[in-house]
Amino acid sequence: MALFEVWRRSAREVAVVGLGKSGVAASLLLRSEQLPVYSSDTGTGAPLESAAAALREAGCAVELGGHDLDRIRRAAAVIVAPGVPPDVPALEAARAAGLAIVAEVDLGFLALPGGSRCVGITGTNGKTTTTSLISHLLVTGGYQAETAGNIGRPLSKVALDGSPPQWIALELSSFQLHDAPHLRPAIGVLTNLAPNHLDRYRTLDEYYGDKALLFRHAGARSIWVSNADDPAVERMVVGISGTHLRFSTLGLAEGWFDRAGGRLMLGDAAILRRAELPLLGDHNVANALAAALVAARVGCSLDRIATGLRTFRAIPHRVEPIREVGGVIWINDSKSTNITSTEVAVAALDRPFVLLLGGRHKGEPYGRLASRLKDRCRGIVAYGEAGPLIVRDLGDRLLVVPAGDFADVLETARGLARPGDAVLLSPACSSYDMFRNYEERGDRFRAAVESM
Repeated sequence: MALFEVWRRSAREVAVVGLGKSGVAASLLLRSEQLPVYSSDTGTGAPLESAAAALREAGCAVELGGHDLDRIRRAAAVIVAPGVPPDVPALEAARAAGLAIVAEVDLGFLALPGGSRCVGITGTNGKTTTTSLISHLLVTGGYQAETAGNIGRPLSKVALDGSPPQWIALELSSFQLHDAPHLRPAIGVLTNLAPNHLDRYRTLDEYYGDKALLFRHAGARSIWVSNADDPAVERMVVGISGTHLRFSTLGLAEGWFDRAGGRLMLGDAAILRRAELPLLGDHNVANALAAALVAARVGCSLDRIATGLRTFRAIPHRVEPIREVGGVIWINDSKSTNITSTEVAVAALDRPFVLLLGGRHKGEPYGRLASRLKDRCRGIVAYGEAGPLIVRDLGDRLLVVPAGDFADVLETARGLARPGDAVLLSPACSSYDMFRNYEERGDRFRAAVESM
């Protein structure tokens, strides 16, 4: 809260850039601290107008359809909502003026009362499932817990409501970590590392460097849960202070998969049989082991952890079976916005499949997928801005069929699939060329499949 006092004494506005639910929550939190606020967004439309009206009623100055860069330069600090690209003019102006840029999640963390503790979860893939699993296991174990950050409520709203839970499972992107200098999770989880966001980062090392900021406040009392099967993760955690707990689906670790016995294990103790975990793929075994390590460390019994794992259900848009139509299972994996995540989804399938691949390109060539697809992929439907690149990178080794709008994508896939196959929407691209976000893409997919 000391930072709020510094801003208050400056008598200048705090600028909030981006007015999605996180930006709105941050603006209201700042006003609750009696700080003058200037909130802005380049967007327009009814939802933003409604948000703007609520903020004006709370005493914020609000601008839609653009940012007043001079006003931002005069601010005490800038709060940035997740999803705002780091190179937008508003943030460039703030940097040029030497202003502190603070992620909404960092603001929320500063405002949390002392009785609430955070588990910070980051990584290239598996964050959302692992975050949801951790919250579910803690609730099943008898604790007050919820998700926040990239899923659930914005952390600023959790803090603003005044009665936050004992534990908050906090999904953290690399962009959020970059601008969260005060965030200090009680337990940190690193799921994996793989190339991603190369459309926004100049180098892979730069991207990994932001992920490593999870450990910026590491100390002797810190607790870290990390992936023992990922060499890049293992290199990152070397020398980090604190207690380290590792999970593995390939060998022994504090949390590991007994493949021969078909059991998920914590040390020498079996939690449950693999067949009881209602999630597809080894990647979800890894996510479950990570969550179980966190829950056990917090104090949940093994019986409660097992119950939580049995009762968890796949989150929307992440290897989510929708329904079977004419002997073909349609699977929504819209949240896979990078190549590694699509590789993970493909590995979870045990049948031939048609892959829906495309959207806005994120900087990594698609040729790496060829070896994963050659044995079971019936064909690829390439679409969106990345469609021509997918044809170029994979068309000489696999059947790649270009498609137009999303209805054409689905119709083309239906023509390629045979009874016993799957159709997998796992785009390996962002959604912003055709949709507002990956949720809208997945919802459109689900609605189309349910109407077949």
